[in-house]
Amino acid sequence: MNQPDCKIASIKDLENLPQWLVAKAKHYKLKYLLAHAEDGVIWGRFDEESLITADQVFTDLSQKLPTLRLSTLQRCRAFSQAGELLLWKSRSDWKYCFTGNLDGDYISEKQMLWGTQKVEEVEEKDGFTLVKDGSEGLRHAVPCVDIPFSNDRKKLKRPLRLEVHHYIDYDEDGLARINRSRLVDLTTV
Repeated sequence: MNQPDCKIASIKDLENLPQWLVAKAKHYKLKYLLAHAEDGVIWGRFDEESLITADQVFTDLSQKLPTLRLSTLQRCRAFSQAGELLLWKSRSDWKYCFTGNLDGDYISEKQMLWGTQKVEEVEEKDGFTLVKDGSEGLRHAVPCVDIPFSNDRKKLKRPLRLEVHHYIDYDEDGLARINRSRLVDLTTV
């Protein structure tokens, strides 16, 4: 199996995190950003020369969406069909690893995401939709529009999916194990 292209990024490389991510997304041909921070989940989309995050699109909400900041970031993934860039903090250093399309077998999984309905008082905007989940009110803004939600409140469904490839490696005895997983796409059903 091909090994991923792993490198250590120093904090100096990340002083302007969005600019660093845009350069990597352009180089590796990446489309989406999914980041986990201390204050929540951050979705983004890469365009030709920029990164657009959900908090930049929905600026007028009473409950603000999390902002992409190095000070609160735990890890983030930039991904597309071409590959995934994973960035994480390890002690005092930031590290990143790019995983492209690896040779060999893999299992494709479509993981269900939160979101049973669109937040009705907020319009879809700049390719993003603000969604919420059931009565809990959990919400996030995904870089996706025209999501096929059910209008029947008794039959709520979660149509958002995160496609993941789990790559299989075999040892000398033929025993299979998942060697690596990577995000591939954001879709709906």
